[in-house]
Amino acid sequence: MIRFTGKTAKFVVVFTITMLLLTVSAFAAEGEIAVSTGTTTGAGLRVRSEPTTEASVVTRLEKGVTVAVLEGSTEGWYAVSYNGKTGFVSAEYLEVNEGTECKSYGRVNGQGVNLRDSASTEGAVAASLNEGDVMDVTGLVDGWYSVTSDTYGSGYVRSDFLDLTNSKSSGGNSGIVDIANQYLGVRYVYGGASPSGFDCSGFTMYVYKKAGYSLPHSATSQWQSGLGTRVYSMSELQPGDLVFFNDPARNAGKACSHVGIYAGNGQLIHSSSTRSKGVIYSDLATAYYTQFFVGGIHVG
Repeated sequence: MIRFTGKTAKFVVVFTITMLLLTVSAFAAEGEIAVSTGTTTGAGLRVRSEPTTEASVVTRLEKGVTVAVLEGSTEGWYAVSYNGKTGFVSAEYLEVNEGTECKSYGRVNGQGVNLRDSASTEGAVAASLNEGDVMDVTGLVDGWYSVTSDTYGSGYVRSDFLDLTNSKSSGGNSGIVDIANQYLGVRYVYGGASPSGFDCSGFTMYVYKKAGYSLPHSATSQWQSGLGTRVYSMSELQPGDLVFFNDPARNAGKACSHVGIYAGNGQLIHSSSTRSKGVIYSDLATAYYTQFFVGGIHVG
């Protein structure tokens, strides 16, 4: 693995791999084929729509996430894809993989995708995959992921047909943070429960519904819903858990005044009404959250 401190050496690696993939790129839109894989080195890493800190945030990634490195990288920035989202991350917070091996999960993003016995369109079709199927990814060879699964066995899937993800299942608790990240920046709207605007419980209700769970529309009702297992220490929280708070100045006599989703590494993703920020990340270690923490709910 290379840490991006010497930019010339780092970009030589990706440039060389890119040249090897020119023939592969003829079969897909420019920028969709993975030229390498990389691992994030910082928590809450912003993926931006353009290679500049002024560009909008597409999503955020936690530390240790494996992403696809795409064509289109530029000085100081890498074009990446993760969980169906593409954008740019600062080269300072990504380690590129020099070899062909990697370890991740991949979700099939189309219906009838071919699993082949070699990393080529000339390879024999071993199986036809369904959209949403999740495979174990073990490497990247000339723009093709080497994959394996209990259902289909081993083979190769072209990288533009497989989205890297940290979840081994198509839904459930481990994928909730990935879903929540899709709505970063959505504005705060009192009573809102859609991508046009969320309040705090409307956001958690919407995200959990996408993951297959039904929640009522209020922080107190969600805390009292009977869903999952309650935890009462921040140290027990796991990514995807609901997290509840009770500020007496804001609770209107109810058990909870606010709810969000634990994103890992001490971070909360939530719809904040403070200065109408909307869906943001916050640090759970700040005094407000430690003082008014009620508990969490773990599903799965």
